[in-house]
This record gives sequence, C-alpha cells and structure tokens, in this order.
Amino acid sequence: MSASTQQKTDSSISTVTSVEDAAVPRASVTPDLNRHGNARRILHTRWRPIDITVASVIAVASGLVFWMFDLVVTAPAAFLEGLIPGFSGIISGFWYIAGPLAMLIVRKPGAAIYAETIGGLLELAFGNQWGFSGSLVAGLVQGIFSELVFAILLYRIWNAWSTALCGLVTGLGGSLYSLFVLQSGLHPTGGYVITNVMSNCISGAIISGILMWYLFLAIAKTGALSHFASGRMIFDSETR
Repeated sequence: MSASTQQKTDSSISTVTSVEDAAVPRASVTPDLNRHGNARRILHTRWRPIDITVASVIAVASGLVFWMFDLVVTAPAAFLEGLIPGFSGIISGFWYIAGPLAMLIVRKPGAAIYAETIGGLLELAFGNQWGFSGSLVAGLVQGIFSELVFAILLYRIWNAWSTALCGLVTGLGGSLYSLFVLQSGLHPTGGYVITNVMSNCISGAIISGILMWYLFLAIAKTGALSHFASGRMIFDSETR
C-alpha cells in the first residue's frame, strides 16, 4: 500500500455494521462531528447471546435512569415552563437514551426498540406518575423512532451525526406521542406544542444523541466492548 493510500485510510472514521465473530480490520476512529463514512460489510441480523445480554444491561441501566429522572423532574420542569411554556422538553432527552446507545453498541435491527421498551417496563415496575401509557407504551414509541433513523441508513452509518439525528427523531416521536396522546386537546400549531416539540428535538439530539456517542466511545476505549465489531474498531485504534 502506498504512503498516500495509507494516510487516506488512517484519516477515515470508523462506521461499521454488525459483523459476527469475524476478524475486524483495524481503522482509525475519531469522534469528529465533521467526519463520516459508509460501511461496505454485510449486515447480520441474527442476535447472539451477547447481543441480548448487553442490550438488556443497557435497558436495565436506562430504566433506572428513567425512574430516577421521574423522581426529580417535576421541579426543573415547572421552572422551565414558567420561563417559556413548553420549554420543559429541553430536559426530556434523558428519557430517550436507551435506543441510541443500544443501537451504537449492538448494531442489530430491533436493538433500539428492545432497549427502550424494556427500559420503560422497568420504569413502570418501579412506579412513577406516568403510568402504563407514559412509561411502557411511550418507551415502545421512542424505540420505534430511534430505530427508524438507522433503518433508513440501512444500519451502515455509525457516527456522531447519525446518532444525533437518531436522538432528534426520538425526541420528535416522544414529544408528539406525549402531546397528542397523553395530553390530548392541544392545538397542533399552538405556541406550546411548537416550543415543546422543538425543545424535545434539541434535547434528544444533544443528550440522547451526541452525549451517547461520546459515552459509547468512552466505553469502547476501555476494551469492554471487545465482543462487538463496533468496540474492537475503536479499542484497536487506541492501542496500536
């Protein structure tokens, strides 16, 4: 390989689809938001036991985060609503973290739906003010919207931009479900609805999108994700 070809290879970001236990070639990985790429590998849809285990761990951890956030959200939400009606959505991204993070690590179709739904089920089991519709069903809806982005991208593009878009779309779906199902009667073009949807989308893009991307990078760099192609690519680039 020529020096120029090697330099070009080392400057590209890792964007990998789910590959089973096959060896993964080393490539440079960077969290730079301006870098992206397209994978050229075959998508494997079969879930391995490790996929189920890790997705379940993410779901349980997220469910605990959801429940803890339920306990403390009332006061800051009321303060934000006092500033601008509908602006409480700016902190809603903490309810959307399971889907994007599960997709980044597991990279199998259904990972986002699984993690968000199980997380919502656990949140409901611990008890909160939202009940069945606001926890389990809301989690399912959020998981579907998280899954939608990577499905459109054919489960091939994995970077900060795609994850931010995933978080944004999750926020869109979560806010629309909450506004028109749990809080029916609101005018769809009213100021409150527009503000709430926009703030949810921003929160989703930042908290459940970009923040989860960097959390994924931090975990992968420890070597804890060595059973996943996504984790090996990053760990190898850090250790070579």
